[in-house]
Amino acid sequence: MAVGLQVVGLVLGLVSWCLQSSCTSSQEWKVRSQIETISSSQLQFEGLWMSCAATSLGSLQCSRFKTVLGLPAHLQACRALMILSLLVSLAAIIVSVLGLKCTKIGGTSEQVKDQIALSGGVLFLLSGVFTLAAVSLYAARVIQDFYDPLYGGIRFELGTGLYLGWGASCLAILGGSLLCCSYRRSSSTPPPRHVSYNYSTNSRGQNIYRVAPASDTSSSKAYV
Repeated sequence: MAVGLQVVGLVLGLVSWCLQSSCTSSQEWKVRSQIETISSSQLQFEGLWMSCAATSLGSLQCSRFKTVLGLPAHLQACRALMILSLLVSLAAIIVSVLGLKCTKIGGTSEQVKDQIALSGGVLFLLSGVFTLAAVSLYAARVIQDFYDPLYGGIRFELGTGLYLGWGASCLAILGGSLLCCSYRRSSSTPPPRHVSYNYSTNSRGQNIYRVAPASDTSSSKAYV
């Protein structure tokens, strides 16, 4: 059962890392609202790294953000969180592979492998939290600007990149939880203690049971 949880958790972590990569490189974190668009044949969208404009004829023009310090604070924070989540998720994949019970790498014991798998699960949880924080912060800013009556800029709506990020965060958190649960299920239990009793009867006819000390048969020797 623990091996199955570890394998499923690792697979979910791999899928979440792929979605995180797609989310980070996506240019559709926000799409220009159709209310603001004069012509329905034009489409404008932005991501973390560039803004693009497309037409129904198939032409696409993209321009990178030429400055870093001049970007809004929330955009810089989202960039940092997504890059950090990718690095943490990659480290979680490597650690989880080393901690799988079905792998024979390094000749480590089962208890050490369980601890390594637990570390990988914690890293997956952190990666999911970082991704969730990034996309939620960006989405909150887009929604705030859209409903702000005093906002004088272009109004945008949520893009597909944000939904990719939410899906990736859910899979990362689920995979990390499965890896952590596998450690709890596979924890070793102490061996049962064998206790022997000495039976005797007193003068009143009452039965008395006394615990006899455990004898170490392996170390006992008979001398003649």
